[in-house]
Amino acid sequence: MAAADTSRRPPFHVMIVAQAGRLTYEALLFAAAFRHTNPAFPGRLIVAEPQPGARWPGDPRIADADARALLTDAFGAEILPFESRHFGASYPYGNKIEALAALPEGEPFVFFDTDTVITGDLTEVPFDFDRPSASLRVEATWPEIQLYGPGYTQTWKSLYDRFGLDFEASLDTAWPEEYWRRYLYFNAGFFYYRDPAEFGRRFAEYAVSIRDDPPPELVCQSLDPWLDQVALPLVIHALGGGRDALPAGWLDGSHSCHYRVLPLAYAREPQRVIDLMEEVTAPNRIKRVLKAYEPMKRMIYQGKGQKARALFDREALPRKEQVIRNTLKREKLWLR
Repeated sequence: MAAADTSRRPPFHVMIVAQAGRLTYEALLFAAAFRHTNPAFPGRLIVAEPQPGARWPGDPRIADADARALLTDAFGAEILPFESRHFGASYPYGNKIEALAALPEGEPFVFFDTDTVITGDLTEVPFDFDRPSASLRVEATWPEIQLYGPGYTQTWKSLYDRFGLDFEASLDTAWPEEYWRRYLYFNAGFFYYRDPAEFGRRFAEYAVSIRDDPPPELVCQSLDPWLDQVALPLVIHALGGGRDALPAGWLDGSHSCHYRVLPLAYAREPQRVIDLMEEVTAPNRIKRVLKAYEPMKRMIYQGKGQKARALFDREALPRKEQVIRNTLKREKLWLR
């Protein structure tokens, strides 16, 4: 992984989404690790927060006042409100789509899921903000091909046709027909572009269209929770990006870790990631707040994470994540 010259690139902003409950404490861990590894970051750290409204039965805002104060006062995050016009409680993953409207228009951004630890200086990452991309740490989760149903080609092509996109140009022809890696597919754990407004408008347009009027080829397919990951490759392709826009090894590699849930982090992530997580959560002002969230209390502060880690050899992990999950559940270490 060669170093890149990013000295002439304009500053960009980092965005996560947080609300009451689990995401509050994940956001605090994200911010602590981010400031530890990016103390001189020139852009803004933005925590987008959904506001009460018709699409939320309760108040989705960050309820823990101490966590809120740490985010803003200790870690310099800016909490920006956004309105849930299309999704809300019925599809919380839609927050990452609608939150883009809170960001400054025309200024480059990188979005991360809150269940991510930033492990390096993000200004070193060779982002080309004119060519968007997203996480390739992904499995064959969608579509689920049915015995008598349409295959990958027919399913994905129906979506590209819906929005007037060049399906053939999206294919990785190094892989055979009807193998999932041939088709453009991302994990929505991170994505980036030069303009959040343009990205967000297209993301919302595609996601709402697919949800409200799916092509017939999707009749047997679930869109919950996959809707964001179904729309995302279409958006990236439409905006001139792709799977090769970001060199491998930087995000989901040397500079970030999308751990997803703490038991999985302890089970399989590199020691440097665990060491960083435990270092940035050790100060008493952070510990006092994070202990309010039971999984962090037990995994980080009561040693359950190290017990989970001892169950696995990181050099010989099970090939399927479900095996890891089942082992953790059997040992009563699956906490989230």
